[in-house]
Amino acid sequence: MKILLATHNKNKIKEIKAALKDPEIEILSMDDFPDLPDVIEDGDTLEHNSLKKAKEIYQYSGITTLADDTGLEVEYLNGEPGVFSARWAGEDCSYEDNNRKMLRELNGVGIDKRNAVFRCVITLFGENLHKTTEGVLKGKIIEKLSGNQGFGYDPIFQPDGYDTTLAEMSLDDKNRISHRGLAVKAMAEVICRIKKDT
Repeated sequence: MKILLATHNKNKIKEIKAALKDPEIEILSMDDFPDLPDVIEDGDTLEHNSLKKAKEIYQYSGITTLADDTGLEVEYLNGEPGVFSARWAGEDCSYEDNNRKMLRELNGVGIDKRNAVFRCVITLFGENLHKTTEGVLKGKIIEKLSGNQGFGYDPIFQPDGYDTTLAEMSLDDKNRISHRGLAVKAMAEVICRIKKDT
């Protein structure tokens, strides 16, 4: 079975490959197909963007496609940045730009009001195939960057029940609890059922 990951993000590819351990599945990415178009993520929900990416890349490639969209929802900011998480500080912003903006927005806000949720929606799309899974991780936004593992908002996100940020965890430890890890694990179970039925 071949699955094409609808992303050029090397960090996402690494995490998804590590979480989707199955010797019977060949994992490809958009880097393997330079002619594939970039999908414009203009949906107003994570579900919309995830489906749009998976569907469009499948239609171009003909290969069963897996796509994710992930958002950080901060309670104090009324759920922002949400679907705009990746480009919150501007269209060509860096991870650090987003983190710095978050710290500025929450400057002076007590830790008890820094509750946040990471949500990841994954879509698998192919011939007569459309499956969706979701992973959720609750935590808090800490007051300064900490750790150099992971990517995105990992250096400022501390999961509930832990005294470290996601950026201070090994990939295996992060995948065990993270929003993306949980969504991929659920999708792996879906894929396992699909293989049994074919």
